[in-house]
Amino acid sequence: MKILLLISSNNNYYSDMKKMIFLLLLIFALKADAQTPAKDVYMFSYFKDNGQDGLHLAYSDDGLQWTALKNDSSFLTPMVSNDKLMRDPCIIRGGDGLFHMVWTDSWTDKGIGYANSPDLLHWSVQQQLPVMADEPKARNCWAPEITYDASIKTYMIYWATTIDGRFPLVDSLAERESKYNHRIYYITTKDFKTYSPTQLLFDPGFNCIDATIVPDGKRFIMFFKDETLHPEQKNIKIAYADKLTGPYTKPAGPITGNYWAEGPTTLRKGDQWIIYFDKYRDHKYGAITSTDLKQWTDISDQIKLPHGIRHGTVFKITKAEFSKLIVNNK
Repeated sequence: MKILLLISSNNNYYSDMKKMIFLLLLIFALKADAQTPAKDVYMFSYFKDNGQDGLHLAYSDDGLQWTALKNDSSFLTPMVSNDKLMRDPCIIRGGDGLFHMVWTDSWTDKGIGYANSPDLLHWSVQQQLPVMADEPKARNCWAPEITYDASIKTYMIYWATTIDGRFPLVDSLAERESKYNHRIYYITTKDFKTYSPTQLLFDPGFNCIDATIVPDGKRFIMFFKDETLHPEQKNIKIAYADKLTGPYTKPAGPITGNYWAEGPTTLRKGDQWIIYFDKYRDHKYGAITSTDLKQWTDISDQIKLPHGIRHGTVFKITKAEFSKLIVNNK
């Protein structure tokens, strides 16, 4: 109290002291702020319509409310394959710091699209990876994704393909109508220049698509869509493996509800898992959450995503990277 009275009664004497105190407090605040880790920004890569206009991006601070960037227009126009589509875009940050993306480039091609970027703004020349070129009866390559195994510095690219006659027909109704009988296949690479031969990754004994795999400690978790139509499934299930390339366990029951769901993607927030998926017959997105991967709560009514969003993936970027996106895409 006496100090305050002295300062107020002799401003000339104490003005420099007040300035010094203020500067010291400011320095301490700045140091504390610099030592606080910057919060990441969540990103959602997705496509709209048939994927003809290319890559769309949305962002979120909380994983619930998502806002489209660039007025929901395309960040990258598809250039590969005869169809020139960019469906199911999957983006990850690699061990090299680059963003690597793969996508479905056609309904019927034997390859998938690939490109990389340092900042999500400037992209490499697009390539088509001919992953099923050696399978004459392969009908398609759908919903490719990438997972990076930091322990062995290796990327695995995986997707769903139907090879006519390769597996038993366990879903006669679907086979009669569409003749699709998908399994999940993969290749590996360390540098996106040389690739391993294509191999079978996952055969649960039924038609499956839309696998997404994330590391969880020393294990890997696969979320995927059970495509069985008869008896009707069309839901999301889980399988586990000790190695990225498997073998993966037999899946348990569905984690999604009484609706058709596809294109799962995951977000981990501390102990909380959020799984987003496309309720494609309802033309909207859904989400469920869990802390133990066993008991799931539907939070579809808590999320808000851009209108018309379709199958994509969630990843993280820094605040500095996000600021650059905003500056260049007002």
